[in-house]
Amino acid sequence: MKIKQILTVVLLSAGTTLGTLFTYNYFSAKSTSASAELGKMPVNYAGIFDSNKTFGEPPTDFSQASQSSVPAVVHITTVIKGNATNLRKSPFSDLFGDDFDDFFGGPNMRSMPQRASGSGVIISEDGYIVTNNHVIDEASEIKVTLSNKKSYTAKLIGADPSSDLAMLKIEEKSLPYIVYGNSDQVKVGQWVLAVGYPLNLETTVTAGIVSAKARSLGLNARKSNSPIESFIQTDAAVNQGNSGGALINTNGELVGIVSAIASPTGAYAGYSYAIPVNIVKKIINDLLKFGTVQRAYIGISYLPDNVPDSEKEKIGFKDGIGVYVREVSKDGAAANSGIQPGDYITRINNVKVVSGSEMVEQIASYKPGDKVTLTYQRNGKDFNANLVLKNISGSYDVVKNNATDALGADFESLTPAKAKEYGFKGGVIVKKIKQSGAIDSQTRMRDGFIILKANGKDVLNMNELADAITRSNGRLELSGFYPGYDGAYDYQIDLR
Repeated sequence: MKIKQILTVVLLSAGTTLGTLFTYNYFSAKSTSASAELGKMPVNYAGIFDSNKTFGEPPTDFSQASQSSVPAVVHITTVIKGNATNLRKSPFSDLFGDDFDDFFGGPNMRSMPQRASGSGVIISEDGYIVTNNHVIDEASEIKVTLSNKKSYTAKLIGADPSSDLAMLKIEEKSLPYIVYGNSDQVKVGQWVLAVGYPLNLETTVTAGIVSAKARSLGLNARKSNSPIESFIQTDAAVNQGNSGGALINTNGELVGIVSAIASPTGAYAGYSYAIPVNIVKKIINDLLKFGTVQRAYIGISYLPDNVPDSEKEKIGFKDGIGVYVREVSKDGAAANSGIQPGDYITRINNVKVVSGSEMVEQIASYKPGDKVTLTYQRNGKDFNANLVLKNISGSYDVVKNNATDALGADFESLTPAKAKEYGFKGGVIVKKIKQSGAIDSQTRMRDGFIILKANGKDVLNMNELADAITRSNGRLELSGFYPGYDGAYDYQIDLR
């Protein structure tokens, strides 16, 4: 009797187990079939993803994406002629720690050339390379080494301190390069890879997830009056030397240029930051086509993202709606649009913006003369405004900077607010004087000088300075002042 009971229990258990497995496999197969049909992988991605996996499902490893990107990420080394007057502290030392200054050349390198090291990304088969401005800033020599150990001397095509981007060129053909992705489609939580040359090591790949978007750190404000910051934040390990390297998605597409880390010691401590590739594409295309960045403006001032709660309460600011408009410039693009102080900008061309950095990221992809639709909210109601964006001088003109290259310095038009503060209609600030250029070799001009006249005629912006240089026949007199100092200064320059 007992044997019969035992056999009955065993048979019932086996039957139940078999039934459960059959049911699970039946419904699991139906589910897999349905999801595969909905997310069918394009044929050109077959080499990256296993054919049994569905589109959007993370891969089991990152080898394919790594192998496609490593040959297109380069090691950049620079030489900066050393002397006691051009020593500088890294603009990122507050985030990286003072130890990071060794990366740029520390205080004990006064009598010898300073050396810097970073990374770069090849973006075309004929040798155009993207990196950070701070990697090549003040460099007298730039050397690029590929992953196969071949080395080249690179030419600086252009740099933009406002976004911390620069473009180099090496003379070579049929180079491997990374294709652009779309940073607007990057989502918090997705896998990304950082590829670069940290700590002077060979090419290194690290993985992490996107931990935040549209981060503003205040780094570029140290180099520019019109900084562009909307970083992708990741927890992919990044160290000194990764700057200028690639941030790629699991498809092997470029989604950002690694730019900074947040660290109290100068070594990786959990977070790294990359410039979104949509900003990179716009800046690089402008540098290549115009020689300078075509910066577009809405013509408003807005409440910063990090403003204290006390100020928010004072103006009745409400979180989570959009970007709070503080002022509307009289001559700006938004002047006759209907937008008023106290409104919240909520969308730009139907892309939602909640923070100032998100708005800056969207506008950074446009140039003066482009048309955009702004959605704004007032008293809980939504309105649309159609704008034609302007440049910093209040016109729709394309800014051409090539003529100013002959002076050997980086320039920027004064903002209307700054010009008003100084009591002038406009002017051009000398942002950075380059070594061995015309200004450096012929004058005692210092960084920060504001040009008001060229050959006796008013200079209100970059276009007017470029025109004055073109008409100068090689002889140029620049007149202006230094903020905080009395008196006017004149400098004679011979460009022949």
